Amino acid sequence: MAHPVKVGQIGLGTIGTGVADLFLYKMARIAERSAAQVELAKIVTLPPLPDDLVVPDGMISEDINDILDDPKIKIVIELIGGLEPARTFVLGAISKGKSVVTANKALLAAHGEEIFEAADKMGVGVSFEASVGGSIPIIRALQKSLIADEIQSLFGILNGTTNYILTRMTEEQLPYDQVLQEAQSAGFAEANPTADVEGHDARDKLVILLRLAFGSVFSSDQLLCEGISQIAPIDVQYAQELGYTIKLLAIAKRRSDGIEARVHPALVPSQSLIANVRLEYNAVELVGDGVDTQLFYGKGAGRKPTASVIVADVMALAERAISGTLPSISQWLGRDGSIPLVSKDELLLKCYLRLEVVDQVGVLEEIARVLASEQISIETVQQKSKGGPTVPLVILTHEAGEAALSRAIGQLNSLDTVRSPVQMIRLENI
Repeated sequence: MAHPVKVGQIGLGTIGTGVADLFLYKMARIAERSAAQVELAKIVTLPPLPDDLVVPDGMISEDINDILDDPKIKIVIELIGGLEPARTFVLGAISKGKSVVTANKALLAAHGEEIFEAADKMGVGVSFEASVGGSIPIIRALQKSLIADEIQSLFGILNGTTNYILTRMTEEQLPYDQVLQEAQSAGFAEANPTADVEGHDARDKLVILLRLAFGSVFSSDQLLCEGISQIAPIDVQYAQELGYTIKLLAIAKRRSDGIEARVHPALVPSQSLIANVRLEYNAVELVGDGVDTQLFYGKGAGRKPTASVIVADVMALAERAISGTLPSISQWLGRDGSIPLVSKDELLLKCYLRLEVVDQVGVLEEIARVLASEQISIETVQQKSKGGPTVPLVILTHEAGEAALSRAIGQLNSLDTVRSPVQMIRLENI
């Protein structure tokens, strides 16, 4: 019997504990389904150690060189997150001829090109299924199953925290701040939730998907990105009355002049598949020129689902190491003349506008005149009954330029008859 492929793990947090548990206590079951035998040889982490994991004596170390300098360790799992020292550790492992498995979407979004180039040069693999969508096999699908398709569009709910919050706001009519606090207490949101609720996490994941689905390499700061912290219960209610549900979407579309790529809250038809993805679940709906519409759905986070995907990546790399199969990394590298990113000002979108206006004759005419000055036409308008000196006005526009919408909203906010900042949420008729 061949010697087992030895693995080193960096990090022993929530996900790391789940990964170690699978390797230490469930490897016999996993090995029955694989052509490879794998052994977790070393875990590098800082104290304190988790209470719910017992590891063999000598397995834990605080010195990264115990993994990097061990020639018997062929695969390194990076689970510490963030940019540094994760980048240094990953590049260090690659330089030693070791393949890497990571769930670090921020690292791949910021330094993916550098990491893939280094791995391609050294002839080692980099696997990252768990970096996007948790347990959803979207990375493997784009790399393998859909290789014959030209992807036309992609819509993703890629962040479980924001989807949990928006689901609770929709189904229970709760305010954002209350649901966020409850999500933090339940472990669905970090103590500092900024990366999730402001869309940064979903944006990093979209950057990874753009590389695989469209062959385009963009940096996170190039993409339009807005979060959900300004979504009010009244917007959720009005959206429902109009037949829509609000979701934080990661969106990519192929156009004749480039790729649209953006992350923001959007009104989507309430009967659509993506609108009915609830709580912490993630989903990716894509359209290919051959397979048409495909939906990938599953848990987007959590110890067990994420650990399962990471271990699957390790086993696939181990099988490749045993068979001597070279990894296919060059296809992920930036390409000369790759499709450009469509600028924000060139986007054409429908949108929902909510205004708090003085309840007097002529206000709607004034607002319509401002919109018309920017070539924005109104599809529907509703004045909501409130009782008092001001009333909510809800407008759905026809498709309009993003730059024109921005200018119009600036003008509307300057009107004496508009008493609070205009709320704008884009529409996507998926």
